[in-house]
Amino acid sequence: MQNNLNDKAEILMETLPFMRRYSNKVIVIKFGGHAMGKKEYVKTFAQDVSLLQQVGILPIVVHGGGPQIGEMLKKLKIESNFIDGLRVTDAATIDVVEMVLCGIINKSIVSAISNEGANAVGISGKDGNLISAKRLSVIDKNSDSNLENVVDLGFVGEPNKINTDVIQALINQKMIPIIAPVGIGENGLSYNINADTAAGAIASAMKATRMMMLTDVEGVLDSKGEIITELSIKKCKELIKENVVHGGMIPKINTCIKTVQDGAEAAVIMDGRKKHSLLVELFTEDGVGTLIKD
Repeated sequence: MQNNLNDKAEILMETLPFMRRYSNKVIVIKFGGHAMGKKEYVKTFAQDVSLLQQVGILPIVVHGGGPQIGEMLKKLKIESNFIDGLRVTDAATIDVVEMVLCGIINKSIVSAISNEGANAVGISGKDGNLISAKRLSVIDKNSDSNLENVVDLGFVGEPNKINTDVIQALINQKMIPIIAPVGIGENGLSYNINADTAAGAIASAMKATRMMMLTDVEGVLDSKGEIITELSIKKCKELIKENVVHGGMIPKINTCIKTVQDGAEAAVIMDGRKKHSLLVELFTEDGVGTLIKD
């Protein structure tokens, strides 16, 4: 019994330097993927975020909701199309996106964190012009004709400007902002923004110490399939060029690179399904994900 208590005391002592390091520092957390689909994952996440606030860290949560949006669209018999992993969003779809992201998902995360004793408030990027957005278009290159065509994704946007005053006002009131990635464009139009992109833009604007990208993978893997614990921006670009990093990991790494180059101290790609992964990443020497910094 005494040995067990001593072990727990040692663990607490090990975390102390890290708690001091991140005290009063902004940590932006992107929460999404399958980690949002299971109650036990959401509860553990809420516990972690609550603890971060309790020890003096300033967490900001940006959440996704792709699978949940897809389910709702199916129920309403609205067809979905994707280009380069982005959902083509027409007028009917953006209404569903707003309903699911700003309503169902946002408020469920707020409730989960509040149940763990922290003060959380749910907002969207439209509130207080938090995320000013512009329409996003992608280039579709036709390999036969070698022509590049601009593809209109509809109401899909990218951040144009982040109003940090809104976020700072909530933090000053000891609130944890829970942000749905729906931006506002000209004439009050709503834009669906990729949650990774929104989290990165917010982390850069807030000069965050960390942008934690919770995903469905362990992190960035090397050519042998082993996790890489730390990468420089230069090394990230080399891995992409060598095709060691490929597929869906490329946009995630590129988002992390841009986040760091635009003002955040570092970004982490990590598995959000692991129990208390946030705490392990922040409060232990080795962490659990891949740290990317300049």
